[in-house]
Amino acid sequence: MTKHTFTATLLATTMLTGAAMAEDVTLTIESWRNDDLAIWQDKIIPAFETENPGIKVKFTPSAPAEYNAVLNSKLDAGSAGDIITCRPFDASLALFDAGHLADVTGIDGMKNFSNVAKSGWSTDDAATQFCVPMASVIHGFIYNKDAFKELGIEVPKTEADFFAALDTIKADGSYIPMSMGTNDQWEAATMGYNNIGPNYWKGEEGRLALLSGEQKLTDEAWVAPYRQLAKWGAYLGDGFEAQTYPDSQNIFTLGRAAIYPAGSWEVSGFNNLVDFEMGAFYPPVQAAGDTCYISDHTDIGIGMNAKTAHPEAAETFLNWVGTEAFASLYANALPGFFPLSNGEVTLEDPLAQEFISWRGECESTIRSTYQVLSRGTPNLENETWNASAQVIKGEEAPEAAGKRLQEGLASWYEPQQ
Repeated sequence: MTKHTFTATLLATTMLTGAAMAEDVTLTIESWRNDDLAIWQDKIIPAFETENPGIKVKFTPSAPAEYNAVLNSKLDAGSAGDIITCRPFDASLALFDAGHLADVTGIDGMKNFSNVAKSGWSTDDAATQFCVPMASVIHGFIYNKDAFKELGIEVPKTEADFFAALDTIKADGSYIPMSMGTNDQWEAATMGYNNIGPNYWKGEEGRLALLSGEQKLTDEAWVAPYRQLAKWGAYLGDGFEAQTYPDSQNIFTLGRAAIYPAGSWEVSGFNNLVDFEMGAFYPPVQAAGDTCYISDHTDIGIGMNAKTAHPEAAETFLNWVGTEAFASLYANALPGFFPLSNGEVTLEDPLAQEFISWRGECESTIRSTYQVLSRGTPNLENETWNASAQVIKGEEAPEAAGKRLQEGLASWYEPQQ
């Protein structure tokens, strides 16, 4: 090869390498949230790409019910995207244990999250994180402000206030006091037991004591919420035993009920359906001056495919998810799904802002059954659904429910034996 040919070849190679380096990296996101595809395409991805030239992002969701199976088959085949949207707890932990999700404990973006926020995507010993927390849902009560004004009811702060309000609504007769059914069971536990319960077991203090075996489901702190639920049946209207979750939604949005035990995911849907003003209040405390606790439940996270060809670009994206800019963008695009980062976020939607404001007043915890305690048989989450529904219907005593759940948990969970 002549000197001239060598130089020309070297120059051509250098130019090709430079062109290749200048090409954009494309990251693909796997998700089950196909309902927010437009939000990712129109708002979230353009904001990221503007800040990070050279990285393109594609959002490629699957149907929610098929996501786990589709994702697992793609991961096994080596064809999964670079970024993996993570369900909380065991489903994502299993992916990490199988080597599919990268360890993201040390990335800069993780510094912006509390231990409660990280709990949905941490190993059992809390030492390692495998997804960046993205959003939570908060529990409380949504109420019809027009009905409260009409009946002269103040927002209840204590349990005594709460039941006085329910009695006033019931005595007036214009509205069903509270819209919730027991047909689907999960409502009774999720919007009932795990909504009001943290005020009794003191949030994370009680939840972690149950995990360690220091507390039992027969303890007063765990039975007392069932005692409150046992009183709810009198305020749920005729036929609540056969009422489904969509029935409950309809009864409230049509203005027939004054109070709705809620998850914040209802916010955007309800906004489009009601013709009255809504407000929200956190679960009333037992006595004035008590610390309030809210179920601020880890719902959705985002992680890195351990076999991505673009780990640096993927890490850049995950770090951006940890920023205040992303938190504000995501929370305002999806009212009722709240950022889990420590940054200050102001929401444009007044009802969503009411929910998130409770973080400044109350202690946050997650649903008591979701971490570790539903891995065995009987499954504590499903058993809690059933017990909550039975107690509300008056078919099981609170103490009997606690005893049954404790025996079931102790039958397979070693710290409770």
